[in-house]
Amino acid sequence: MHPLHQFTYCPKCGARTFVERNEKAKLCTTCGFVYYFNPSSAVACFIRNPKGELLLVRRAKDPAKGTLDLPGGFVDMHESAEEAAHREVKEETNLDITDCRYLFSIPNLYLYSGFEVHTVDMFFECLTPSFDGAKAEDDAAEIIIRLANRLNPDDFGLQSIKKAVERYMIG
Repeated sequence: MHPLHQFTYCPKCGARTFVERNEKAKLCTTCGFVYYFNPSSAVACFIRNPKGELLLVRRAKDPAKGTLDLPGGFVDMHESAEEAAHREVKEETNLDITDCRYLFSIPNLYLYSGFEVHTVDMFFECLTPSFDGAKAEDDAAEIIIRLANRLNPDDFGLQSIKKAVERYMIG
């Protein structure tokens, strides 16, 4: 199925003549506008303290409500991935992170309100001097502290996070 199958109307002129051009674009046969469907950017953070413990969150909302997750979320417009990592961690955990280092990225499909959002999830390892003051806020229902070698990828509900945890544990 085409990633833009739910898009019927041209976003430029509003005509209902928005047809598949190729596997990642649609074309309006009325005004000629071509829309290329590109992935959204998202960040997720492995947050470590000096003891080597990791801070995780339990998801407060669907998709995968109740499962473990890494603090993170979508990158806002006019924001770098690093800025998004700092903002998302602050919003979900009340923590300020330091030494935020890019690790790797994984493509993902994120179901939002019945719509599949193609994302590129960028993973960071971040440090904080302490988990004191951490509290679950925004999309987080609970804060969980674990040693990295005690992680189980199956406890995480989102596919890209499971893959990232597996990759992170390998080192």
